[in-house]
Amino acid sequence: MTWDEVLSVVQDETATVLPGVTARQVTPDVTLSELGANSLDRMDIVVGSQDVLGVSVPAAAFADVGNVRQLVDVLHGHCGTT
Repeated sequence: MTWDEVLSVVQDETATVLPGVTARQVTPDVTLSELGANSLDRMDIVVGSQDVLGVSVPAAAFADVGNVRQLVDVLHGHCGTT
């Protein structure tokens, strides 16, 4: 799976979890907090993205994630690479 495909999954999951946020607003350099996500929302986005991608990532891998780009990097690193 490509990095852009993983980004698309994160964008869709974020738009699903956060009312009023569109996938287009979920850009690589934005933080989920800036989009209005609280800690439970962020967990829902991460878990939902993992479900769609069919991966299981240890929670510790997300400890230093600051923005969407870093979240996608972590998820992409656990997917089949392309």
